[in-house]
Parts: sequence; structure tokens; C-alpha cells
Amino acid sequence: MKENLNNILHQAIDEKGVLRLTMDDQNNKNALSEKMIKRLTDAIKKASKDNSIKVIVIAANGNVFCSGHNLKEITDARNNDDEGASYFMDLFKLCSSLMQLIVNSPKPVIAEVNGVATAAGCQLVASCDLAISSDDARFATPGVNIGLFCSTPMVALSRNVSKKNALKMLLTGDMVNAPEAKRISLINEHVPENELTKSVMDLANKISQKSIKTIETGKQAFYKQYGMDLFDAYEFTSKVMIENALRNDAKEGINAFIEKRDPDWGDN
Repeated sequence: MKENLNNILHQAIDEKGVLRLTMDDQNNKNALSEKMIKRLTDAIKKASKDNSIKVIVIAANGNVFCSGHNLKEITDARNNDDEGASYFMDLFKLCSSLMQLIVNSPKPVIAEVNGVATAAGCQLVASCDLAISSDDARFATPGVNIGLFCSTPMVALSRNVSKKNALKMLLTGDMVNAPEAKRISLINEHVPENELTKSVMDLANKISQKSIKTIETGKQAFYKQYGMDLFDAYEFTSKVMIENALRNDAKEGINAFIEKRDPDWGDN
């Protein structure tokens, strides 16, 4: 695995095309500071255009996956002439763009959660396509406890868990443990801490063996049809299926299945 250290964000790509982005700002509990958001944004933008990268994993060092926004930065911004209004606008816009970038990236993005994920950190987990945590991971949207409702985290949260489960987290700010997070579909699975990275990488490597173009088509279609009514969703996905069926990888995949051999993807 080739590694490139980038201060608060480490990047490593393995031989199967899995990019690991590891947040490492432990002094600030891996907060989504402006700097961290920009580093993640830059890395995901580049990875989204790199055909050698098949899957992206977002992980973190330390016992806090991500604590959300840096409250010290928010407090300091209140000393500005506008009491922080322009700073808040830029910060939340940056963060919202990052979350949308994860969803819109053609690469599957997996959250590897060890420790606590709160507020925008919980939003980050919910924004990823898949998520696996350690058994002792915990999740919360605790903004209500400090007078700052988790309104932007609510967007990702409410699109992953049911309305009543999302509202319970948002209105109480209570911590949710890993089994409960799995029950409400915030995460896919939880495993012992010493098995976490292996479990995530096994999943990432399994996905990386598929046709890149097929995965890209499927992920983009999933999110697009999700907000449609039933008729429009079937109209749209039928067109996607036709386009997909005419591609070389679909021909190769079907022939390989019939001939009982492994497919040789051309990613087209």
C-alpha cells in the first residue's frame, strides 16, 4: 500500500485501487474544520476522476471518528464585524458541498467508524454509501444540547433512517450505540475493533473487483431514482438498464457467467 502523508489527512492507495482517507487531527477530535473539509473535498474530487481508484474509504485515527464542526472556530468567528454570519455561510456551504460530493462521486464511499461520530461527523457517516463501525462506536446529533440544532446533519440522517428515529436523535441529542445504529440503518454492520479495518477492506476489495463503469452507473442511478415517484423511477431506470445492457462490460459479464469463468472487465 502506497502512502502519502498530508498533515491532518493521510492518503493511501492499495494495489486493488482502494483509496483510504484517514483523518488525523486528534487534538481537535478530527473535527470538520475548514481545513479538513477542504482536504477531504480535494481528495475525493481527484479520486472521482482517477480511473485507477475503484473505492474510497473514509477512516480516522484516535477514539473519535469525527466530532463535527470545530466549535472553537465557530466561537472565534463571532468576533467578526458581522458576528460570524459570512463565516457560517461559507462553512456550512463548504460542508454541504462535501456531503453532496460524496453522494455524487462515481466511486463507492465507505465510512470506517471507530469511536464517536457526532453532529457533522454523524452527517459524514450518513452521507457515505456504506458504513461499518466498531462494536463500541457511538453516534449522535447533539446540537440541540448547545442551542444549535443539527439542521444540515438532519438532511443526510433523514435520508438514511426513518423519520421517527431521525427525529429522536435530533430532538434528544442522545448517543446511539452501534447495535442501535445498525437497527435504524445508519450503518451496515458493526464488528470488534480489531476486525474493523479488515472488514471494511474486504468489502471495499469485493466492490473493487466489479466493472468500474457498471458501479458508476448503478450508484448514480440509485440516488437519482430515490427521489422519484414509482412511475418515473421505473421509466428512468429502464433507460439506464438499456444503456447498460449495450455496453461491452455487460456483454462480457453475461458471457463470462454463461461460460462459467471470471469476467475480464474493460470498464466500458
